Amino acid sequence: MSYEWSDTGNPSERRLVAQPYRSLSRRGFAGFILITFGVITIPLYPLLGTFVLWGLLPFLLLAVAGLWWALEYSYFTGRLVEELTITPKITHLRRMEPNGTTREWKSQSYWVKVTLHQSGGPVENYLTLKGNGREVELGAFLSEDERKALYVELLDVLNKAKAANRP
Repeated sequence: MSYEWSDTGNPSERRLVAQPYRSLSRRGFAGFILITFGVITIPLYPLLGTFVLWGLLPFLLLAVAGLWWALEYSYFTGRLVEELTITPKITHLRRMEPNGTTREWKSQSYWVKVTLHQSGGPVENYLTLKGNGREVELGAFLSEDERKALYVELLDVLNKAKAANRP
């Protein structure tokens, strides 16, 4: 799963940390680039010692460099983190973008409404939190099944937080 609930030490407080899933480790990245480079040079072996080699080599190296850049960009975008903290009084969402900027949203837990939009959003089963006059997205990078599961879990955690806030 690309998200994880954790306890903060306070029994009435829950924290959710969600981030995009990246299946390729750095070691796997290096191996993939090396294997790709090795396989892409196989057609060049008969051309060793000819001028044709120098005509093709830049294009093959450009292909490997493009692959390298695309995977590095994927790692960069994978640094996105969403952290949701739910207490009986306050629900706080912090989104840390890959470029280092942080966006925050707060609302009283009692007024927070969780919505799973079946269609009409940027992705299927679009998950939003509404409160304090704003509606914010949560986990748009999660898979469709993960958003459905998270919706059910969020309803449960928020209902418990609201119940703990009642006198």
